[in-house]
Amino acid sequence: MMSGFSSLKSKQAWLRSARLAVAGLAALLVTADQAGARSRGNERAVEATETRASSEPIMAVVSLQKQRITVYDANGWILRAPVSSGQRGRETPAGIFSVIQKEAEHYSNLYDDAYMPHMQRLTWSGIALHGGALPGYPASHGCIRMPFDFAARLFDVTQLGLRVIVAPTDAAPTEIAYPIPFQPKPADADVARARIAEADEATRQADQARGAAGQAYRDAMQAMVPVRAAENLKLRAEAQLAAVEADIAAANSAETRQRAEGAKAEIAARILELQGQRSAGMGELQPKLDALAAARERALAAETARAAAAEVARQFARNREPVSVLISRKTQRIYVRQASEPILEEPVTILDADRPIGTYVFTALERSGDGLRMRWNVVALEDTGKHRGTDGSRDEPSKDRRRDAQAGPPGQDGAKDAIARILIPQALLDRIPEMSPRSSVIVTDEALSAETGKGTDFVVVLGDAPQGGIKFRRRSPAIQFGDAR
Repeated sequence: MMSGFSSLKSKQAWLRSARLAVAGLAALLVTADQAGARSRGNERAVEATETRASSEPIMAVVSLQKQRITVYDANGWILRAPVSSGQRGRETPAGIFSVIQKEAEHYSNLYDDAYMPHMQRLTWSGIALHGGALPGYPASHGCIRMPFDFAARLFDVTQLGLRVIVAPTDAAPTEIAYPIPFQPKPADADVARARIAEADEATRQADQARGAAGQAYRDAMQAMVPVRAAENLKLRAEAQLAAVEADIAAANSAETRQRAEGAKAEIAARILELQGQRSAGMGELQPKLDALAAARERALAAETARAAAAEVARQFARNREPVSVLISRKTQRIYVRQASEPILEEPVTILDADRPIGTYVFTALERSGDGLRMRWNVVALEDTGKHRGTDGSRDEPSKDRRRDAQAGPPGQDGAKDAIARILIPQALLDRIPEMSPRSSVIVTDEALSAETGKGTDFVVVLGDAPQGGIKFRRRSPAIQFGDAR
């Protein structure tokens, strides 16, 4: 009886365990289905232009308000997807950034080795775009998470230096016809084209000289064959002559000596014949050796010229890379960077400097047909709070700004006003490299962020916007990069 009772208890315990396992599996399946539904919803929210062929992206705009990223080329938006930005206390800072590093496979060294695929870094302190979970609200530790497939797609089409604007509201670029003081410089463009043409011609000449030297070498080697053959046969004959002379010296009979003397005469005649063949061969070879030496000198000179012309062309090409200009009302200075390196910083005059100017990003799109003008668009950013005066105190918004705030982000009128208030001497404009497509001009009330440094474009953070995601990382200089799963 005791044995049967124990068996019954064991059977009941097994049934309870089985029921719990089934219930757990069902819950897991429901959770997975919900997660899959959320993921499918995120993917459905990814949009792309289908009515036109897109070109290289020139900027990405992240709306913290709408939790959305939109990617633009020179003619409008081309990609759009939902995002999840920084949660409360670790907010993604609103401001102006650019992609400074790309890494397809990245794992956090701060948050439990969290997987951050297709990471595109925006600051060295660790704010980045990357693939991640999107719960439908801000949930990261400061980074901008995107749908995994979208992050991979974006990673493939972007380049280092892509402008990324993080806007508190729903900012978008609009084309502006107002004259921007930074325009192409035809003279510089003509010189650059001339230098590139010179480099191409020097390369062509170096290739020709190298080919001529190669042919001269082959001709010389062909002419050297009979000379070398005659020399080798002569050496062999001279060795035979030495052996015969030894036989003569050792001969113990007149007949043997006579036979050896005859062989010696034949060998001596053969040596004279081979000497003549060698002399004749050298007569043909020497001009070819002289031609080879001259061809090699010409090839060396042409290669030196090619290297010098290529370096000049490379320097001109570098000087035509996109230029970034930043004008700060707070510091009353203009800053210029190219290829992520500072090249100029000077004081600048801003009219009515005590009045806020706003934050605007002007981007060069493409040259006009005659190459004398540039198409520009502008993105206007607005601080989320009140504006500050030059002394750091907060000013009440003006009537114009209150009206702009009611109508949405400040538009072209504000951008035109900002440009009109900046006075830049022509001598200073002449020192700024030529503006090429993807160049930018930032006009802002803010000073440069401390995130601006080696290997970065200008970084501007809106002072009145929450910055938890960037402040959190600054507490430890050793932190390199990290975000939560």
